[in-house]
Amino acid sequence: MIHYTVGNIGHLSLIAAFVLALMSALAYGFTGRRQLPLNERESWRRFARWTFLLHGLFVTTAGVVLFVIILNHYYEYYYAYAHSSRHLPTEYIIACFWEGQEGSFWLWIFWNVLIGLFFVLRRPTEWEAPIMSIVVWVQAFLTSMILGVVIGDWKIGSSPFVLTRDVLDLPVYTPGSPMYNPNFVPTDGTGLNPLLQNYWMVIHPPTLFLGFALSLVPFAFAVAALWRKEFTGWIRPALPWLIISTLVLGLGILMGAYWAYETLNFEGYWNWDPVENAVYVPWLAMVAAIHTALVARKSPIALRFTFWLVISSFLLVLYSTFLTRSGILGNASVHSFTDLGLSGQLLLYLLFFSVVSVGLLIARHKHLPKSSEESDLSIYQREFWIFTAAFIMLLSGFQVLNTTSFPVYNKIAELLGFELNLAPPEDQVMHYTRIQLWFAVLLAIGSGLGQFFWWKKIKSNQQLSTLYFPTALAMISSALVIILSGEKNLSYIALLFASFYAIISNAWILTELLRKKPRLAGGALTHLGVGLMLIGILYSSGYTRVVSLNVSGLLYTTDESAPSDFNEKNTLLWLDEPTPVGNYIATFQGPALEVDGFPSYIPYNKVYFLDDPHYIVALEDIKHKGKTYFKAGDTLYTRPENVYYQIRFDDPRAQKSFNMYPRVQVNPSMDLTPSPAIRKEWGKDLYTHITAVYPDPKEGREWSDSEQHEVMPGDTLFLNDFVAIFDEVKPVRVYKQMTLEDHEMALQAHWRILSKTKEYHLSPVFLLNIQDGMIASPAEIEPALGLKMAFVRVNPEKQTFIFETQRTQRDYIILKAIEKPLINFLWIGSLLMLAGFGVSAYRRLRAAKGKAAVESMV
Repeated sequence: MIHYTVGNIGHLSLIAAFVLALMSALAYGFTGRRQLPLNERESWRRFARWTFLLHGLFVTTAGVVLFVIILNHYYEYYYAYAHSSRHLPTEYIIACFWEGQEGSFWLWIFWNVLIGLFFVLRRPTEWEAPIMSIVVWVQAFLTSMILGVVIGDWKIGSSPFVLTRDVLDLPVYTPGSPMYNPNFVPTDGTGLNPLLQNYWMVIHPPTLFLGFALSLVPFAFAVAALWRKEFTGWIRPALPWLIISTLVLGLGILMGAYWAYETLNFEGYWNWDPVENAVYVPWLAMVAAIHTALVARKSPIALRFTFWLVISSFLLVLYSTFLTRSGILGNASVHSFTDLGLSGQLLLYLLFFSVVSVGLLIARHKHLPKSSEESDLSIYQREFWIFTAAFIMLLSGFQVLNTTSFPVYNKIAELLGFELNLAPPEDQVMHYTRIQLWFAVLLAIGSGLGQFFWWKKIKSNQQLSTLYFPTALAMISSALVIILSGEKNLSYIALLFASFYAIISNAWILTELLRKKPRLAGGALTHLGVGLMLIGILYSSGYTRVVSLNVSGLLYTTDESAPSDFNEKNTLLWLDEPTPVGNYIATFQGPALEVDGFPSYIPYNKVYFLDDPHYIVALEDIKHKGKTYFKAGDTLYTRPENVYYQIRFDDPRAQKSFNMYPRVQVNPSMDLTPSPAIRKEWGKDLYTHITAVYPDPKEGREWSDSEQHEVMPGDTLFLNDFVAIFDEVKPVRVYKQMTLEDHEMALQAHWRILSKTKEYHLSPVFLLNIQDGMIASPAEIEPALGLKMAFVRVNPEKQTFIFETQRTQRDYIILKAIEKPLINFLWIGSLLMLAGFGVSAYRRLRAAKGKAAVESMV
């Protein structure tokens, strides 16, 4: 049955939300016209508020309807079919909502609604009308992206409420086909992208889009100030929004980095992917804008910079949206959405607000405050360090944005009738890192110097002795590290010194501020966090140590598409065979499954699968740390697409051992997707991931032709180069936790098979139904031996037993293991940086409300 009503409600809600956004925008436009009588303007304000509230109601309704469709598995709707499935847990059902373009657009629209309510539900202010006018125009553009309305040859937006039959070109949906059935509903969806089945994907996208939404408010303040020609009054109320948007967007970026570190297998947290860059650059512009905004009310030059930076921040958010969603990146990014035909609308969205904001800024530029006193900035002035930091961040952002925009340049050239053929760098990490590293050096040193010149108020007639101690301590600390490590790379040495200097200088300032005025400590705390982040980045990236070096002399692959160092930096682990891996002894112990209600992983050899692979039966009691979670015979729920490979690491030096479970995800529409297992220690992470596996979880094992062996108890054979001893046969009444019926019987054989390191046992069973004479010979497999054995017949005359065996490759994995030193400094520094933004935002919020004295520095 097709649930038409729910989809119609959702679609009509979006249309209503779009129309109401336009009405509210026009009403707020009239509200802001000062030439109108006050009572008329207030009437327009009330109308604008009510239409916005209704807009928010219909936006919320559309979101609730879409979630109902996904949660109830209404696969007649393509969005649910394309992004969800019945076997996803609740948290991933939620993540399905914003996996697609339409859902993520709705999320952005919804955040804007909540932000708009902050202005609409409060006492009217002079800023409400111009700010809300911009907000609702943005809402109109965003809502149009998910309208899905067709007018003639024009399609406006892509609706999340389109039916599956209207998208898929299948015989069942093709009129005239013998299979034609327009009411056919798929029984299950294609599911969530395996890479997105991670708890970070439940919270990372909402945080990122909240950052996008918050960036609208400072932009709206800036445009409103230009429109009203009130060039300085907007700074104080806008600054808290600017800091909060920077905090939230930064948090979203860091969540994405940690997701990449935990889920992807490129052995890092930042890959300079075009979509990563397209979000990072607006954030840099926001940080630069915070710096200039701090002195904008006293410095006309800083005011101009602040206008440009705040406006650029939001426009760069729109540009990143265009890059991500228009399809222009093609295969240049692993993060970009597929093109839904929205490139024209996205470009119009970007151009509209670019023309309005930049055009207005240019038109008002000559009216902005001027001052002749700033013509000769000195290093002893606060403004010098503010401008220096902002300028360095702008240069850093430009280098990233320029290379990221190569596909855009190529498209523009194509439209102009010539070919540019700019290609992304072959090694994009090296391309960006070698330049961004030096920007980081300058910013780190500047963050320390700037704090001293700001808080210590060093004047030109004073000695610079205040700087001696932190400089000397940073030099001594970095020199000791350089001598002990033998480092000779100039760029690494420079970054090490700069990081130490930033940490020491800002820690000194922070200590004084916490003692005297803790509410002013936000800037020093943020800068201290950045210094720690740089140490973490330097060591976790520049000093990564591969511990899985291949010392076997084996050539694992000759595939030219494999990384050139594959044979050198990976090691082969045979099942159950201890192998040296760096300072560890690693033993691959077999595949395992994650099961609901169990805190660890269950080995394959302790369960067997039912016809539905999502359900397994325990062959024995399942315990963890002495506690029994499941009894033998219990049916358990699992997700078979996730295969975990248990590896035991023994550390003879520390006399300790631990297990790691790198994962391989199996998806019919994708290649095998490995995800790392990470062991965290204070000074380093041990990062492991699978680079090859046998058997392939999708294809299974390739067996040899079967061989028969007629034996008696006590006989010895060579099976797949192992010594096999046949001990006995005995009757059994229980098979795989099931008690046999009276008319059934079973004989179980017992074999011992000897390897170099271990004795294995195979116990194949011969099943007989006495009533109908049916027999069954289920095979038993020992993956560590590459051997399959079946008990096929009994010869009572000779008193012998016949077995069939087949051989294959022994199970193995190829593993890459690396140590990433001091990576925890990155995460700790990130938290301190965000905490600093939070302290600053709190203080600026109080100042904006008039509850605190105006301070001069974050």
